[in-house]
Amino acid sequence: MRRRAAVALVLLFALAACAKKPATLPAPGAPRFADFIYPAGPSTLGSPETWESHQAAWAALQAGDPRTADRSFSALLKQSPGFYPASAGLGYAALARKDTQSALAHFDRALQANPTYVPALAGRGEALLAAGRADAALEAFEAALAADPALTSLRSRVDVLKFRNVQQHIESARKAADANKTEDARREYLAAIAASPQSAFLYRELAVVERKSGDTASALVHAEQAVALDAADVRALMLIAELREAAGDWARAADAYAAVNAVEPGEAVGAKIEAMREKAAFDALPAEYRGIETSETVTRAQLAALLGVRLEELLRGTRSANVAVMTDVRGSWAAPWILAVARARVMEPFSNHTFQPSAIVRRGDLAQAVSRVLALIALEKPRLAARWRDPRPKLADVSPGHLQYPAVARAVSSGVLSTADGEAFHLSRPVTGAEAVEAVTRLAALARR
Repeated sequence: MRRRAAVALVLLFALAACAKKPATLPAPGAPRFADFIYPAGPSTLGSPETWESHQAAWAALQAGDPRTADRSFSALLKQSPGFYPASAGLGYAALARKDTQSALAHFDRALQANPTYVPALAGRGEALLAAGRADAALEAFEAALAADPALTSLRSRVDVLKFRNVQQHIESARKAADANKTEDARREYLAAIAASPQSAFLYRELAVVERKSGDTASALVHAEQAVALDAADVRALMLIAELREAAGDWARAADAYAAVNAVEPGEAVGAKIEAMREKAAFDALPAEYRGIETSETVTRAQLAALLGVRLEELLRGTRSANVAVMTDVRGSWAAPWILAVARARVMEPFSNHTFQPSAIVRRGDLAQAVSRVLALIALEKPRLAARWRDPRPKLADVSPGHLQYPAVARAVSSGVLSTADGEAFHLSRPVTGAEAVEAVTRLAALARR
């Protein structure tokens, strides 16, 4: 009976020796290089004897004997050239000897055989980091994590490396920007963004650099990305507003300044909003209106439009129910404003039922329109109107008995129009665009008081 038991035990040991052994980690001990990842692999990659030798070489490395490990891994590769875990083992042995170049060469050979081999990817990252190539090391570590997300220790290392990497890029970018090396700054900011794509301030600082270099299109894109990540980034919002304003995009500039004002209200920003909206409204007007200020003469259509746009609220509140028929207004670019001034009786049609939109406005005509607007203002602001209610200015070329004297007197006494050349008014002189704009601007200021 004892003999049979002994024979059975011998057979059991023999079978165990012949069976393929799994590629497991060596027995636990006190490893010298705990951060190194054991280069495991499928058991079918080598014979049990090959795996035993491989584990023994790894044990020698972890015991602090990288040269013995190097010899053992090299011997394995001579016997089994396709056994790439030994190439990774050689890489780690080289790392232990601080020979980063040799380590990289060995890890690369392992990765040629298996591009997703985690021990070689992680080892390559360690070698690159030791060589001072932090960006490339981060890529290798991230590739290892992608292949094996369970490597939690490697994940924390990646996070630390990312932070350090971003900080280095930011410092380099800011130094380059201070030195007016805009291309270098841009490259460093882009690298920092690649490592930390959710950091809004990086996009904003990049936008500032791009604006300085004249690349306003890219600056706008990156400033908007900053706001998309942080809607309360006032500096990015202000940058967008300034870029829109510089491009003459008044409507969107007004919206951008409004966004700034929503986060940090202020009088200066409020004034910007109003100015941008006025410019947007101006650009939306017909070309005939936009050209008034630089015109040598002004037509009745242009004066009607100028009064209708600048004094819209005043005229809207004083519309007359009965308006004389005007046979030549339909089709005019200024038709809506001609109708508005006619309803308010600021400018009226002629007795033949024509408005004559293309007729040139003369100083006497302008004085008449100004006088009628002053009368409308006086209805709302009687105290303000005291200075022009019964004016008696001395005019060299318009006597008090002249039919147009009352209108001219009111226009001059109110300060809306002025005399020249020894108190002469020049009733028949054509009005320039700048003169008409100045007069209507003064009327608008009186209406707002």
